[in-house]
Amino acid sequence: MAETEVREHTEQPTPRFELEESDSFSRFLLYSKSEIAFVLRSLSQRGAMITVYFDQGKSFLLTSLIEVSADNSELIFDLGSDSEMNRKALLADKLIFITAIDRVKVQFSLKRLSQKNNDGRPAFSGALPETLLRLQRREYFRLSTPIASPIKCTVPMTRPDGSALVIDSPLLDISGGGIGLMAQPDQSELYKSEMEFKNCKIDLPDEGLLVLTLRVRNAFDVVTKSGSRYIRVGCEFVDLTGPRLTMIQRYITRIERERKARLSGLG
Repeated sequence: MAETEVREHTEQPTPRFELEESDSFSRFLLYSKSEIAFVLRSLSQRGAMITVYFDQGKSFLLTSLIEVSADNSELIFDLGSDSEMNRKALLADKLIFITAIDRVKVQFSLKRLSQKNNDGRPAFSGALPETLLRLQRREYFRLSTPIASPIKCTVPMTRPDGSALVIDSPLLDISGGGIGLMAQPDQSELYKSEMEFKNCKIDLPDEGLLVLTLRVRNAFDVVTKSGSRYIRVGCEFVDLTGPRLTMIQRYITRIERERKARLSGLG
């Protein structure tokens, strides 16, 4: 069985490590120790399976994050199921960890792992990573925002005649990649595809003020069951920074958790 497991762990195609493509994915990188620890604790709490690649991606093992120390200095991981892969991992001088939480890809790297006893059982130990990539694309989970108390997005723009205009548009939904806005039918000329709007502001409840740049990707008519009409404007975030992405993800996670609690009768 060990030989089979070794072959399975060494003959897989090398995966893509977006973490190492910093020029293309820099806006998804987190640098703050507290933000990195927040994401890692979420992985631990969810019991997420993590794939660890080493030997230039030619070898890998499966693990899970048991604990993030109280001072955010140490990570404790389960050992893999294959002792030979565990041994090789301990000798590796670079390891890349890949997993996902709420359909968001998470990647980070460590220079080395050591072995220690954790509650009487052998485990891997490593330091908190210096950076962490959290890659959420537009096709990932999109949260419909509350209708009863709509969130507004303040959009500074310019009219066709060159005069300045500021519009407060209700949010229809939000994700790590963008938002859906509700615009009035007579505002359709203001939201043309590929238009960019800088210094847009969204006050996320219990999270804080987001100041960001939006790019219009699409706009189409929507007619409700009551016969009323509005324009749904799909916008993507432009050069969204890691801290702002963290705010959005925290908001999405909290609202979805509250909704599930209400549905189960616990909220």
